[in-house]
Amino acid sequence: MTSPSRPLDRRERTALADLLVELGPDAPTCCEGWDTAHLAAHLVVRDRRPDALVGYGVETLPVGRPLAAWSHTLEDRLRTSTPYPDVVQRVRSGAPSWMPSAWPGVSRLLNSTEFVIHHEDARRAQPGWAPRTLSRADQDEIWRALPVLGRLAARSHPGGLRFRRADTGAERAAGSRSPATTVTGEPLDLLLWAGGRTSVALVDLS
Repeated sequence: MTSPSRPLDRRERTALADLLVELGPDAPTCCEGWDTAHLAAHLVVRDRRPDALVGYGVETLPVGRPLAAWSHTLEDRLRTSTPYPDVVQRVRSGAPSWMPSAWPGVSRLLNSTEFVIHHEDARRAQPGWAPRTLSRADQDEIWRALPVLGRLAARSHPGGLRFRRADTGAERAAGSRSPATTVTGEPLDLLLWAGGRTSVALVDLS
């Protein structure tokens, strides 16, 4: 059990590490082609290899494919050379102190949505999963972080998007000034939908 007084990124990291231990290395995830061993290796490489970070940022662009391939090569090397329990322990311990992503403010900025999404990737790929209840403060933090992925999602919706919170009714637009599609749900599910997890995100489209 994690303390609600801890920052969201740290609580989600711990909860995901606990779940990875519980599921073992061969469980499915919502990331196409990845099992839990792939997911754990990805998180460790992201934490500990600065030379992989650029590849994650440009992998959707044609010019970024060689960089993305290098990032995934590092993940495969770690996954095949290191016992799964050791990889998960590195997920749990996080980035080394010399990495900026280990600094609390930077970690919160870079890791909160990353670990929220990947925690759900592992949870919602399992049979019988059920949505969890997050605190209002956590949902608010996710809502504030939504515009980054929201703008990326809007690129594939020429008419633009409007995200609407099911719990408060608050709205924000992404893309066109006159959004053609409204996506309604709790912030966690809006984040998952914007991050491409459309098959497991509990949202309504109108």
